[in-house]
Amino acid sequence: MRATLIEVAPRDGFQPIGPFIPTDDKVSFVEAAHAAGLRRIEIGSFVNPAAVPQLRDTAEVLRRTAHLEGLDAQVLVPNARGVALALEAGAQHLAYVVSASEAHNRSNVRRDVATSIRDYGEIVAGLPAGLRLRLNLATSFDCPFDGRMEEDLVLSRLDALLAHREDVEVGLCDTTGRADPDHVFSLAAKCLARFGARTRWVFHGHDTYGLGLANVAAAWRAGITGFDAAFGGLGGCPFAPGATGNVATEDVAWMFRRMGVETGVDLDALLRLATRAAALPGASPGGRVRAALADRCAAA
Repeated sequence: MRATLIEVAPRDGFQPIGPFIPTDDKVSFVEAAHAAGLRRIEIGSFVNPAAVPQLRDTAEVLRRTAHLEGLDAQVLVPNARGVALALEAGAQHLAYVVSASEAHNRSNVRRDVATSIRDYGEIVAGLPAGLRLRLNLATSFDCPFDGRMEEDLVLSRLDALLAHREDVEVGLCDTTGRADPDHVFSLAAKCLARFGARTRWVFHGHDTYGLGLANVAAAWRAGITGFDAAFGGLGGCPFAPGATGNVATEDVAWMFRRMGVETGVDLDALLRLATRAAALPGASPGGRVRAALADRCAAA
C-alpha cells in the first residue's frame, strides 16, 4: 500500500504569512522538502499579487527549483490570466480552483460558479498537450458563508466540470476544516463510484477543529490515495474566515507509517523542515508530531 503526499506549504502554507519570505528561503524550503522525499510540491500560485503578495515571486521559485530531479512542481491558477502567466513561466503542472459554494467562489475568484465552470472548459480546451492538470473543488464539504455543502450539489458541480475533461486529478477540499470523517468518507466514496477510474482523487484537509488526520484516514478508507498537507501545519485560506492551517505533513507521514502505508518520506528530515517552517515570522504552525518527537526535531 502506498499513499502520495503532496506538499502544499510553499503555496497554501505561505500565502497567509504577512512578512515576506525571501525568495532564497522559499527555494531552500522546496529543496529541503525534496530532500525529505517529497516529489509533488505546490510551489506557489499565479494570482493577483495585490491579493496574495506573499506569492509574487512564484515564477522565480519555479525557475530556481527546476533542477531538482523528479520534482513535480504544481502551481495554483484561478483564471485564464493565471494560466497564461504560469505557462509563460514554464509551469508544467497547473492546479485550477473552483468552489462548490457560490458565496465562496465570489469571495475567492470574484465570479459565480457557472462562469468559473465555463472558463475552466475554455481553458482546458486550449491547454498544450502533455500539460498536467489538477482541479481543486474548494468548499467540497463546508463553506464559511453557506455552511455544510449538500453532497448532491457537489456531485452536480463535478458533473459539469468533468464533462470538459475526465482524465484529471480532482482535489476534494475541506477549505474550512469543518468536515467530519463520516462526511469525508461518504462524499469520497460517492465520487469514486460515480466518476470511475479515469479521474484521480486527492483529499485536501485543514485542521481547524482537530479533525485533519481523522479526515485523511476517512478519505483513505474510501479509496483516495493522494493527500495534500503542509509541513509545520502551516496554512489557512485568506478568503475563508476562521480557517487555520493545513493538516501537517509530518502528522500524515507518521500516521501512515503506523498504518504500514508507504509514503517515501524521510520522517526525521521532514521533522527538521517542519520545525524550521514553524519558526517563520508571522507563521501560525499546527500539528502534533513535532511536539511528540521534539528530540528528533533539532535542526541539522
